[in-house]
Amino acid sequence: MTDKTIQSIQQGYDRVADEYARHLYAELDNKPFDRELLTRFAAAVKGKGQVCDLGCGPGHIARFLHNAGADVFGLDLSPGMLEEARRLNPEIAFRQSNMLALDLPDNSLVGIVAVYAIVHLPRAALPQAFHKMARVMKPAGLLLLSHHIGEETVHRDEWWDRPVNIDFHFFQPQSIQRDLEAAGLVVEEVIEREPYAPEVEHQSRRAYILARKPEEPSGRGDSRLQR
Repeated sequence: MTDKTIQSIQQGYDRVADEYARHLYAELDNKPFDRELLTRFAAAVKGKGQVCDLGCGPGHIARFLHNAGADVFGLDLSPGMLEEARRLNPEIAFRQSNMLALDLPDNSLVGIVAVYAIVHLPRAALPQAFHKMARVMKPAGLLLLSHHIGEETVHRDEWWDRPVNIDFHFFQPQSIQRDLEAAGLVVEEVIEREPYAPEVEHQSRRAYILARKPEEPSGRGDSRLQR
């Protein structure tokens, strides 16, 4: 991705941060399956170390994980989003970072949640992002990633009546799985669902992928996330 594209994404989210928080901070109230997955994730990482909510937005995913007992902090590209996250969740740490250049130590996280965090990355940038995620996860660390299913790119030049210049990329789960495996992660579960009602979310099919960093370079993490 070019610096210009990254800057455009950041500026777009800065412009809509307050409206984004107003419209979406409570979205999990209407997403029972998402709550189930996040609850399972929190139970799997609780008491084991730090978890990162990557692309945290206003911090509602971090809030859910925090309430479920996870030791979570949030990272986001947009200062405006981080301002909303800190306002709404004063007891959780949030800071700015770019997922293509994660400024975190190697093997430092027991888990990463990336809820639609990759939607603005073009296909060619995904391997770099996944390698960065794998680098900062501890052996046996767990990744929960979600994305829109498809092959199209949706462009927005206006969002809540404010000018933006942002592309939303859709991906096939099989291609994401291949890229995660190429980054050294072991995909444990791929789940697809139909969209919730139009008043809840954009009408696209969704994929959730659970992947784990092996305990050994050629091994497989031996504890799977249980339903």
